[in-house]
Amino acid sequence: MASLTSIPFTLPSSSSSPKHLFLHSFLPRTHTHSPKRSFKIRCAAIGNGLFTQTSPESRRILPEFNPSLPRVKIVYVVLEAQYQSSLSAAVRSLNADSRYASFEVVGYLVEELRDADTYSLFCQDLKDANIFIGSLIFVEELALKVKEAVEKERDRMDAVLVFPSMPEVMRLNKLGSFSMSQLGQSKSPFFQLFKRRKQSAGFAESMLKLVRTLPKVLKYLPSDKAQDARLYILSLQFWLGGSPENLQNFVKMIAGSYVPELKGKDIKYEDPVLFLDSGIWHPLAPCMYDDVKEYLNWYGTRKDVNEKLKSNNAPIIGLILQRSHIVTGDDSHYVAVIMELEARGAKVIPIFAGGLDFSGPVDRYLVDSVTGKPFVHAAVSLTGVRSCWWSGEAGSSESY
Repeated sequence: MASLTSIPFTLPSSSSSPKHLFLHSFLPRTHTHSPKRSFKIRCAAIGNGLFTQTSPESRRILPEFNPSLPRVKIVYVVLEAQYQSSLSAAVRSLNADSRYASFEVVGYLVEELRDADTYSLFCQDLKDANIFIGSLIFVEELALKVKEAVEKERDRMDAVLVFPSMPEVMRLNKLGSFSMSQLGQSKSPFFQLFKRRKQSAGFAESMLKLVRTLPKVLKYLPSDKAQDARLYILSLQFWLGGSPENLQNFVKMIAGSYVPELKGKDIKYEDPVLFLDSGIWHPLAPCMYDDVKEYLNWYGTRKDVNEKLKSNNAPIIGLILQRSHIVTGDDSHYVAVIMELEARGAKVIPIFAGGLDFSGPVDRYLVDSVTGKPFVHAAVSLTGVRSCWWSGEAGSSESY
């Protein structure tokens, strides 16, 4: 049976006696038993293959019946559940307002679609959906299942928005006259962009800069196609912003622009609130930082910690976090780790990025720009995905 085990390790200390701490992990504990005593363990695989049993019903919001308002149904598929809280809050706020429509929403984690019953329920939900949203669908077999289900209803639905995912799913995008049906073909402008892609953080940063600036340019182009493309990029900005306010304005913009029953209504929405694409975040800091010196300057002024933690002799731990958990407010697990490390005497530099390649932020925030060597004593990835960071030599990085 798995149990909590502790592994002792020693951190450098200014005192003569080293301080012993423990790393905790859920690992099989070794038991010493008498020869006559034996144990039998039976294992069985059940459910949808996730670490915990989940259900899309926990992400379903049904509005109160209101015959005077049109009903808009949104179905979404995401990699992880961090968007559940902020999107649910956005929809509940819109329903409480009762001004434009009654919004129904239901969400699925992509891994849940392995289960036949859940996939059948997903297909059923799509049959009367107005809007479909997909994000970070990169597992090929599941991407094909999403494609097969959404493709049947794509032409009927008012809007289909798919954010970074496999090309098979990205081609489902439909926003007025805007689509990505040519994605992967040589004539597609997206193909030309992806063809020049390099395996580095620079590509991701270039894409994010494009997302920030393109709507400003497309705003002045008169054609409907340009405006549909602009709304798609704005949708991506809203989605990457992830806060309840951003997602509420996102839903208002898409529903008001593409749901036929709402097109005549003047539904106003605010521009996306933009956050740093990568940087340093601490739950007690007044802002996100894009300069490690500014972050450490703030760290040195903290009044909630003792002087040992702020001293130059304190061990430094770099934490690697996913941006989406921070902007959506799904950050309690990050807060717990940061507080625990600080309570045990470690100075923490929690860095984040919006993509899956963390080599750029690692080099920028955890590596000395002069010597090319990391100035943290350890780096811990809390992303749950394969991470890229340095290999110990200046200018090189590896994936782990």
